[in-house]
Amino acid sequence: MANHFSALKRVRQEERRTVINRARKSRLRHQIRAMRRLLEQKDAGRGPGSAPQTFSIIDRAARWGIVKKNTAARYKSV
Repeated sequence: MANHFSALKRVRQEERRTVINRARKSRLRHQIRAMRRLLEQKDAGRGPGSAPQTFSIIDRAARWGIVKKNTAARYKSV
């Protein structure tokens, strides 16, 4: 267990960041799943409209460090 004040603070910060990062990664995965379902169904009405939103979430996740840059590019190419 951490003994120094700075180490204790770092533990508290990491706990908060972990919750935020977990929520962001979950949101990313849900959005990718929804997009893939639309592509499989070939839903012409909703498919093109959700692509920019999905790409935006993927790009933000890469910028935040949730996924690596090449992983984000691979998600967008599929």
